[in-house]
Amino acid sequence: MTSVPAPEPAAQSAPPASAAVPPYLRLRAVLLHAAAPALPTLCALAGTLLLFVLFLLLQGRPAGEACLLIYQGAFGTMFAWQNTLQRAAPLLLTALCVALPARVGLIVIGGEGALALGGLAAAMMPQLAPALPPVAMLALMAVAAMIAGGLWIALCGGLRQWRAVNETISSLLMSYLAVALFKHLVEGPLRDPASLNKPSTLPLPDADMLQSMPWLDVHWGLAWGAVACVAAWVFLRHSVAGFAMGIVGGNVRTARLVGLPVNRLILLACGMGGAAAGLAGMFEVAAVHGSANSALLAGYGFSGILVAFAARQNPLAIIVCAVVIGGVEASGSLLQRRLDLPDATTLVLQGLLFCNLLAWEAVTGRLAALKLRWQQQAHPTALAKEGSHA
Repeated sequence: MTSVPAPEPAAQSAPPASAAVPPYLRLRAVLLHAAAPALPTLCALAGTLLLFVLFLLLQGRPAGEACLLIYQGAFGTMFAWQNTLQRAAPLLLTALCVALPARVGLIVIGGEGALALGGLAAAMMPQLAPALPPVAMLALMAVAAMIAGGLWIALCGGLRQWRAVNETISSLLMSYLAVALFKHLVEGPLRDPASLNKPSTLPLPDADMLQSMPWLDVHWGLAWGAVACVAAWVFLRHSVAGFAMGIVGGNVRTARLVGLPVNRLILLACGMGGAAAGLAGMFEVAAVHGSANSALLAGYGFSGILVAFAARQNPLAIIVCAVVIGGVEASGSLLQRRLDLPDATTLVLQGLLFCNLLAWEAVTGRLAALKLRWQQQAHPTALAKEGSHA
């Protein structure tokens, strides 16, 4: 009688690799992965502080006291916080004017012009439709401001797509054109006859002014700006159109090959960015100035460029960076009073930060290229096989 061999015990499946890794190591890996995009910005901040300290020491000024005063002027008291948040409110929206077109690979720096035209369009609505109730009037002002700013920046995207005009140059030049048009209208056809020394449009009725938030002496533009940043992040990360914009920004030829409407996506990104900057102009008119005048041209559009680059075009990071840059701008008067430094000292600090951001962007780009080259030299056969299969 032949004996039947006993069945071999089933091989136990190996535990997944994730189970063998301790939880704290997984948490550290997640945190490092999340913090990696912020490393160039943090390095740029460190380099900026070092250069700013040297700048002050060369003038014989107490660098340590100046840095402490910047912190106190930005975040030291409740009044400082309110001043910081008041300045950060428009920066949230003007930074989106840079970050959203950057998703499709465009560097648009014309937020100042979109803000000016948005504020002007918002200031004209009470004269065109005076019978509307306050809530409807504020909504109409917001829509008019977004349309004005969106069309202005979308024109830059159209020039890029159909006339091959560099969007950085065209947006900057169109910003100057928008500011000139703003001044012409405010000081000419739309000027309030009662505004003698400071030309402005007719003042908004008190009922149409935007009130402050109940728990802060800051207008509601701050809250709406934060909501816009969150909505932009959700749109870019979790929508089909946002994913398509990322493909266009990564490689336009690939986007065309897979059939994406590249022109439409670029116009959409530019229009959304311009609409955000125009909305910032509406909030400045309806909550701060009460009319369209030269005080609206405070440089928030240009500061938004710095905020967007510091946030590495991430809408959620824009919220943090806008508060930091707003605090730096708010501390200028304290430096002037305590250390007799010019108010423009904070502009020097912002300029140093922008230069450091560009430098670290270049360094990280070079390091990524070197890493890829080393990988190619270390595994030439594997890369050759992948190329042959492709």
